[in-house]
Amino acid sequence: MLTRRELLMRSGMGFGALACADLLGTTSPALASSLDPTAAKAPQFAPKAKRIIHLFMNGGPSHVDTFDPKPALQRYAGQNLPMQNLRTERKTGAAFPCPYRFRKYGDSGIDVSEIFPHVASCVDDMVVVRSMHADVPNHEPSLLLMNCGESRQVRPSMGSWLTYGLGSENANLPSFVAMCPGGYPIQESQNWQSGFLPGIFQGTYVDTQHEEIDKLIANIRNPRLSRDRQLRQLNLLRELNADHARQRDHDPQLESRIQSFELAFRMQTEAAEAFDVSRESESVRKLYGGGVQARQILIARRLVERGVRFVQVWHGAGQPWDNHDDIEVNHRRLAQQCDRAIGALLTDLKQRGMLEDTLVIWGGEFGRTPTVELPQKGANAGKINGRDHNHHGFTMWMAGGGVRAGSIYGATDEFGFRAVENRVHVHDLHATILKLMGFDHEQLTYRYAGRDFRLTDVHGNVVDALIG
Repeated sequence: MLTRRELLMRSGMGFGALACADLLGTTSPALASSLDPTAAKAPQFAPKAKRIIHLFMNGGPSHVDTFDPKPALQRYAGQNLPMQNLRTERKTGAAFPCPYRFRKYGDSGIDVSEIFPHVASCVDDMVVVRSMHADVPNHEPSLLLMNCGESRQVRPSMGSWLTYGLGSENANLPSFVAMCPGGYPIQESQNWQSGFLPGIFQGTYVDTQHEEIDKLIANIRNPRLSRDRQLRQLNLLRELNADHARQRDHDPQLESRIQSFELAFRMQTEAAEAFDVSRESESVRKLYGGGVQARQILIARRLVERGVRFVQVWHGAGQPWDNHDDIEVNHRRLAQQCDRAIGALLTDLKQRGMLEDTLVIWGGEFGRTPTVELPQKGANAGKINGRDHNHHGFTMWMAGGGVRAGSIYGATDEFGFRAVENRVHVHDLHATILKLMGFDHEQLTYRYAGRDFRLTDVHGNVVDALIG
């Protein structure tokens, strides 16, 4: 027999339970979670930010060519550094100076490369962290570390942790969206996995290479059934699934599948509109520019504006910023694809009064070496004009969402090889992001396999200097 609560939860897609909670006048996170795991919840304390847009430059952008100028590389151009080259994935040789010009921008006078002029115009809204470091110089573990806080074991992604803690402000859209044009990045959907958290908190992947809504979001419309008939079909399916789940002690995977069916149905009312950038004014579309990057970054703003908690915007399939050869040409090309749209995003959010409580994060899984990568059969094209991976020191920046705007934090050595001043590990970054979102990283936990897990595992320190 169903309890009264189960009856409300399982009839009419759970709207009866939501109505009951409203009639009772309760905002209890525990009750909200029991009725709907994605219901909006209060954080542990007053947050600086309410939502996140993570701009992921997968492949590893070079910090010494973007946001961390190193004049010493020019002095040592073509010569060995006066120090031993740090060990990275592949062999490196002489100092390789930046092929671009840097200049100071904004009232803060922060140096930014010429390949990011639009981003540079917003530098007074950013904190540039020049002392990031990770664990290993390989894409796969570094991607998982940056996204999930663990480079080897299956763990929930940062977006999953945040939506688990905060829920969603819009029941008709996923609370966590991962956009990547042309296919998956390296490690594929593991980058936005829910791990041992309920499956409803996994990121929803969208291939933003498509412009047509029916291709952008598969099966967003049912060409054969009316909405009423779909609802009747879904209710029957839910009853069958519920009976199936009861016989299996409410298996979490079955529960997640049921919830995904319901979310897919609800998305028909709002997702098509949210992902359709043609509904924006001509002036806004012109601000962002054309191309895939402009479209998906504009979609990101539209999603957070409609209550999506965490939006991750990947540059493209595979690892586009992984430039072991022709870094001058490739980094300039990649920056031109996204620079205008990123600058427009920050400007647009600020004009709408959203930047103050929207945290925008930019970066990759690591940086690149200040030394040239040497030719190696099967590893590169042998042109001796690219850089290897560098986890010892790299740059990320954050804007809005309560960060200490117009500032630089930390530093790498004079060549940009290793973080040496106010070092920030990825765990520290995660702890700081969680604090900005209203959580103590040691207290946002989930009981699994006999222990309490968290995003930062047993590591991480909040970097208060990054918070305004």
